[in-house]
Amino acid sequence: MHEAAPTIIQKSRINILRCLFVLILPLLVIAQPAYSEHSVWAEVLEPLGALTVIAGVLGRFWSILYIGGRKNQMVMMEGPYSVCRHPLYLFSTIATTGLGLMLGSIVLALVLGGLTFLVLMLTAQKEEAFLRAKFGAVYENYAAKTPLILPSLALFHTPDEVSFSVRHLRGNTFDALVFLSFIPLAESIEYIREIANLPTLYLL
Repeated sequence: MHEAAPTIIQKSRINILRCLFVLILPLLVIAQPAYSEHSVWAEVLEPLGALTVIAGVLGRFWSILYIGGRKNQMVMMEGPYSVCRHPLYLFSTIATTGLGLMLGSIVLALVLGGLTFLVLMLTAQKEEAFLRAKFGAVYENYAAKTPLILPSLALFHTPDEVSFSVRHLRGNTFDALVFLSFIPLAESIEYIREIANLPTLYLL
């Protein structure tokens, strides 16, 4: 497979996720929690969602520390890459799930997280063909003991020191800002719900 193939696959993944988000945006606006905004559930889910988004962003930075500048050049097996083969996709799914929680709905969290996970899992499976072809037995052995996306924490290991690319870490900042924008987005959606006379779909 050509070296450019992973980049093409990743760009397709980004476009698919953007389209899905545009399609599901009306649902985010009309969906209302089935319980009062002053209930215990509401008080718990919103901050939990914000923390989940932040955890996803920090996880992406953690992954970039290990793989930045080396992606598709070597088989990284340390740190976050010791517990799953595609930790960037894992943490992207976590951050997106957080948006649903901030909107006060477990159902929305499952829908958003589930759709993101499905797209990224299919993307990862396509990337696997390139990685197996390029790295051969080294990647085959790594894949045989390390999960695709869902992590196995018991496998975690890391060296005492890790070098990283400042340029690639800085480049990941834009992606982080996209996910962090979920926090003001959730507040904006809640404001629209309050002032607009829109149909309402009650979800848990």
